[in-house]
Amino acid sequence: MTDLALSPSAPPPRRRAAPRGAAIARVFEGLCFAAATFLLAALSGLLISLLIGGWPAIRKFGFGFLTTATWNPVTDVYGAAGPIVGTLVTATLALVVSLPIACGVAFFLTELCPAPLRRPIGTAVELLAGVPSIVYGMWGLFVFAPAFSKYVQLPMMMAAKPGSLLEKLTMGVPNGSGIFSASMILAIMILPFMAATLRELLMTVPAGVRESAYGLGATTAEVVTSVTLPYVRTGAIGAVMLGLGRALGETMAVTFIIGNSHGFPASIFDSGSTIASTIANEFTEASTPMHTAALIALGLVLFVITFMVLGLARLMLRTQEARS
Repeated sequence: MTDLALSPSAPPPRRRAAPRGAAIARVFEGLCFAAATFLLAALSGLLISLLIGGWPAIRKFGFGFLTTATWNPVTDVYGAAGPIVGTLVTATLALVVSLPIACGVAFFLTELCPAPLRRPIGTAVELLAGVPSIVYGMWGLFVFAPAFSKYVQLPMMMAAKPGSLLEKLTMGVPNGSGIFSASMILAIMILPFMAATLRELLMTVPAGVRESAYGLGATTAEVVTSVTLPYVRTGAIGAVMLGLGRALGETMAVTFIIGNSHGFPASIFDSGSTIASTIANEFTEASTPMHTAALIALGLVLFVITFMVLGLARLMLRTQEARS
């Protein structure tokens, strides 16, 4: 007989005990998967609901719904070009005005501000970011609009020569309301949000990186533009795009001061409307199915615009990551 036959049989392997918390881990994974699935289902349901609700208007007006500015509930003829242009113009102007100021506030708090003042000023910026939009709208209507009309709009309109470019840019009723005023209110609204986010991003830069640049003789401007800002550029792009997304979807503050005119704005001082303000003004007064469908179709257009902005942000972030 061989040695293998004479050797005693090996004991059966012991079953490894399950690690502690294995059941909890499975439950946790299931909850995370359910949360992600619920989010996707909610997003899909929202998109499908907008498509179903706005389909009568899309089927009747076709592509002309996006290219015409006629909005007449009496004859049930609707075109979304005016609100679309107003949405894009006000959001773009707000971003152009607020972004440099937000960057300046963030750079001041992280690079130049004395240490005892950093926390109070930072807290003030965060408090401004939490002010409700309707408060900004009321302030814009009762305080900003009269002052803007008296000290800016009227002097510029009186100084404009007939037929000049300045006259074309400043045409409108000098009541302080319009595209430009709404853009300024939006700029004030998104400024603290972007400033607070950029400040938190700049504070994540390691102190050694900043001190190394100063040790090499770099000025504060050189440190900001060549070291700290490139270090956080990916997050900074995301913060800017989130601010733009809020400007695109803002409702009450814009409704108070934009003038709520459905046509194309003839100048930056002219009255206009946005998609959100149009829906807020007319949804409760929609008396016909086509009117309701047109408003829901406007919501679908705003959803697509916001999705495109976020997609552009992701593309820019991917481009920056590929270069780095």
